[in-house]
Amino acid sequence: MRRSLDHSGMKRRTLLAGVGTAATGSAAGCTSRLFGGSPDGVVLDPQEDQLADSEDLAYPAYGQPLPSFELPAPLADETFDSDALDRTGLVTGVFTFCPAECSILLRQWVTIQRRVAEAGLTDDVYFIPITFDPERDDAAALRENAETIGVDRDAGNWIYLRPETPARAKTVVEDRLGIGYERTTESDRLPGYDFTHIVVTLLVNPDGVVERAYRGERVDPERVAADVERVVAAFADD
Repeated sequence: MRRSLDHSGMKRRTLLAGVGTAATGSAAGCTSRLFGGSPDGVVLDPQEDQLADSEDLAYPAYGQPLPSFELPAPLADETFDSDALDRTGLVTGVFTFCPAECSILLRQWVTIQRRVAEAGLTDDVYFIPITFDPERDDAAALRENAETIGVDRDAGNWIYLRPETPARAKTVVEDRLGIGYERTTESDRLPGYDFTHIVVTLLVNPDGVVERAYRGERVDPERVAADVERVVAAFADD
């Protein structure tokens, strides 16, 4: 049974939250252990490549609850409620028109989806990319993105979420999840407008507690899949 989590106790500073000119890649971080011991509710050991203590990061990190949000899942024709999460999940913020970092990250996720399937864990894991560009990322765009990067939609575990408005996207992706982004018309990458943004993948256990916050678009699929398998196995033993 999922434990009740106190979301009101989450206090976030803006350390590492700013969106600079470089929107991609993991910053060189501290490799020493940042925690005196594992907090309650986690399966994995402390994340040694985390950039700072969890409470000093803009986004929820090791041992912290995933913030509450409820968003439409247009390809599934339903609404996803984060408080009803009952599987291990990967969560991130993206926009599918992104010509670089988002595409790279989601292709890594597709590799992880395949690894999860090979391990027989398809029904135990959700992949949850949230667009922060709902003006362009309609259902057709999300469907095209899935086809382009090779998502196995028949697996039923890949759920694109689309906030109803840009303002709602800001509330969920930036304000609650701490994945900072800025819209810009000065980019040479895209006609119309582009985004600068940080790249973070959250690994969340079925109790809604963050086990890992992987920075950058070039995540290691083998590492992430192994972490996912450990979390799934631990909850299967409950």
